[in-house]
Formats: sequence, C-alpha cells, structure tokens
Amino acid sequence: MSLTESAPDAPSGAVPAGTAPDAAAPDSTTLDGAGLDTRLGARRIGVPALVCMIIAASAPLTVVAGGVPSNFAVTGLTGIPLSFLVLGAVLLLFSIGYAAMSRHVHNAGAFFAYIAKGLGKPVGVGASLVALVAYNTMQIGIAGLFGFALSSFLASVFGLSLPWWLCALAAWLIVGILGVNRVDFSAKMLGIIVAAEFLVVIVYDALALRTSPEGISGDGFAFDQLFVPGVGAALAFSIAAFMGFESGAIYNEEVKDPRRTAGRATLIAVSVIAVFYAFSAWALVVGEGTSNVIGRAQEFGPDLMFVFLAENSPVWFVDLANILFITSLLAALLAFHHIVARYFFALGRERVLPHVLAGTSPRTGAPVVGSLTQSALALIVIAVFAVAGIGSEDPLFPVVTLFTWFTNTGAFGLVLLMALTSLAVLGYLRRHRAEYSVWTRLIAPGIAAVGLITLFGLIAWNFQVLIGLDQATVLTWLLPCTVLIPGLIGTLWALWLRERRPATYAGIGAGGELG
Repeated sequence: MSLTESAPDAPSGAVPAGTAPDAAAPDSTTLDGAGLDTRLGARRIGVPALVCMIIAASAPLTVVAGGVPSNFAVTGLTGIPLSFLVLGAVLLLFSIGYAAMSRHVHNAGAFFAYIAKGLGKPVGVGASLVALVAYNTMQIGIAGLFGFALSSFLASVFGLSLPWWLCALAAWLIVGILGVNRVDFSAKMLGIIVAAEFLVVIVYDALALRTSPEGISGDGFAFDQLFVPGVGAALAFSIAAFMGFESGAIYNEEVKDPRRTAGRATLIAVSVIAVFYAFSAWALVVGEGTSNVIGRAQEFGPDLMFVFLAENSPVWFVDLANILFITSLLAALLAFHHIVARYFFALGRERVLPHVLAGTSPRTGAPVVGSLTQSALALIVIAVFAVAGIGSEDPLFPVVTLFTWFTNTGAFGLVLLMALTSLAVLGYLRRHRAEYSVWTRLIAPGIAAVGLITLFGLIAWNFQVLIGLDQATVLTWLLPCTVLIPGLIGTLWALWLRERRPATYAGIGAGGELG
C-alpha cells in the first residue's frame, strides 16, 4: 500500500494510524528510494475470499480423491479419518497464537516475519529461505500431477495424446497470467472452484453412505485403528492435506482488516478442512466397507474414488468429477504461486534478496517481479523433468517423481516452519501479557509447538515411505537437505548483514507493519 503525505515515515505497506481498516489504498504511485513501485494491491480481500484462497491451496478434491486412498494404501490403517481430527486439533492450537500475532505483524513474508520477531532475525532469514524452497517445491510438484491428470483425461475422453509436460505448461501459462493480475480476481475464481470441489465430494460422501456394504459404523475414528505401528506415516501423509492453511497471514497487507481478517480466516479454514476431510475419509471407509477399504485402496490407489463413482453414478458425473479434479489442481497451483510471489516481494522489499523482487504493478498491485520469478523457476524444473522423462515408458513418471518428491519435500519444510513459528509466537506474545490470556500466549502455542516438533520428527523418520521408496537411497537425505541447507545459508547471510549492512539488518521483518 502506498504512503500518504500525512505519514511520511510509515513503512511501505502501512495504513496510517486512524485509517479505517478497509480503506482503499491511494491511487497515486508510490516509489521507494530506488525508484521502484513497492505497493501491493488495495485492501480488497475479506474473510470469505481469504478462506477460499486458503482452502484452495489444500485442494479438497485432490486430497479426498488422491491423498486419502494413498494414505490407506501405504499405511494399512483404517484410522485415517481420526488422523485429520488429531492434526486439526494441533493446528487449531497453532492458529490461536498465530492469529493473535497476526494482529501485530502485517508482512507478506508471514512465517519469515513472525520467526524474525519471535526468535531473532538470523533465524528469521534462515526460515525465509526454507519457506521459499518449501512453497516452490509444493507449487512445482503439483504441476507434475496436473500434467498427468489432464493428459490422461484428454486421452480417455477425446482420444488426444498429449505429453504430460505440455499439459503442465498450459497450467503454467494460466497461473502465470493470473499471478500478475489483481489478487481479488484470483480469489473469486478460486471461490467458484472450491465450491464446485466441495459439491462433488459431498455427492460422493452421500453415495458412499447410501451404499455402505457393511453398514454405517464408527470405524475410522477408533483410537486403536490409528495409534498403532504406522501412526507416524499416517500423520505425515495427512498433514500434507493441510498445507497452505497458514497462508492467510501472507495476505495481511491486502486484506480489508489486517488486524482480524487473517486470524479469523485461518481458524475457519483449519476447522473446515479438518472436519470435512475427516468426514469424507470416514465416508470412504463406510462406502468400501471396513474389511475392504485397505485392499481396494491398494488396488486402485488415487483412482479409488473415481472407480466408486463409475460403479454408482452416471458417466457424465464421473467426467465432471475428473474435470473438477483437474481444476482443483489448477486452483492449488495458483494459490501456492501467489504465496511464493509474496515471499519474494517481502524479501526483496527488505533487501534480504535483490531489491528488484519488490517490484509491483501500479495497475494491479500484484508483486509482478516475484510472480515472474516463480514462473521462471517452475518453467525450468518442468523442462528438466520433461527431458529426464524422455524414453520412460511409465505414464506415472511425473507423479512418482516430480509430484511425490517435490510436494513431500515441501511438506517437510512447512512443518518445520510451523514448529518454529509456534516457538516464535511464545517469544513474541510474552511481550504482550496485558493483551492476551495465558491460554492464548502460552498454553495453546506451547502445546502446538510440542505437537508440531513431534510431527516434524515423524515426517523425517518416515520420509523414505512418503516418497515411495522401499529402502533408503540418496533421495532420502538429499531432498530434506534441499530445504535445510538454504535455511543454514540464510542464517549465515543474516549474520553477515548484521556486521556489514546494519541498516538492512535493522529493517528485517519490519516491512508492511501497521505499527
């Protein structure tokens, strides 16, 4: 947001004291000392739109159709529905402190800014590079699944034989165009897609409960069906379904009420995701039968939902579900693209990364340089995997490599960031004892920190399983290192800045604050 003449010293992105939370940004162009426009878009995003953007990143139809059956198949546990409630409870506790801190920290770098303010700037800068790698791998990995899904659909329905990478490039182009335009336009499109996804899954749930070959029971929610050997892998798989829920604070410079919108949207999104995924996973257990669900999931994998629909619904509805599965992936690609673009923007604005990354469009307010940078990275990786897949006879190549490797690496990094953020909330809110209860500033984030640190350990321990390997290989340690090493580099870079560029170091984590 631009500065105003009455508040010349306010940081870029600020709304001057006394300004209504939903006041629009001035129309005049704001240039920083380098002659660069660093305004984000006017405050157009409300709670409903932000909830849709958060849920879109988790891709509901993709999770229910792909993630849930895969979890059943790999772990052999029927307690997957309960895993969503357990994780939802931990993330709700996380969200309580996260929402409280979001009232004070308004920065498009979210995790980076929170950790910098709660655990120190060196750790914050290290976390910023972890976030960039994690969100980029999530976004680019999903492109592999999108390419496979669209290619398969066109071949089966229209007889068109297109390579997966060409289909992935189609999504890349659409996302790239939307990424440099107004974010509220993307929010409206994502809202339509998310609503359609929910509708399809609800129809599937209803059909599953009506079919119920072994009757309706509470199977899937019993503790002894989850908390047995293999629970670590089950929780590690299920947490991927929540990835992106924390993105609300990233838009805190673009929401109507920066002190409340992100916090409310995050709490609503976590609650909806946890309950909806738990119910749908339970419906899958009921629809297939408790004694059959593991075997059927292992036989059909991510196709299980569509096989069920083909057996119990008209052909046109199966085709519709397939189309919405593809658009679900497109929505997730767009949501993560917006997140990455804003991280680049935030780090460029504070000169942790090259300042040119802070450039925004005077017309749309989009972080256009960050958006184009993310698109360039995605294009390079898709091209590398397209070349690597030449000669491969496995149609699942982009799924078992690009999608599986990258999205699980991203989840590894994001859970680490959430654990650090919980600790940062504890450190930050202790300075606001008069504002918040012991529950908000200590107990909730403390329990969340313990839960998330434990979960991070489980993901690290089960990483081999998550990327589909029967035994440890070089990928077992190489992929996690692609997340951890940038974090170490970022911390060392911050220490260098402290010694050589103290003015830059002093401003780390401060961009976009309201004060």
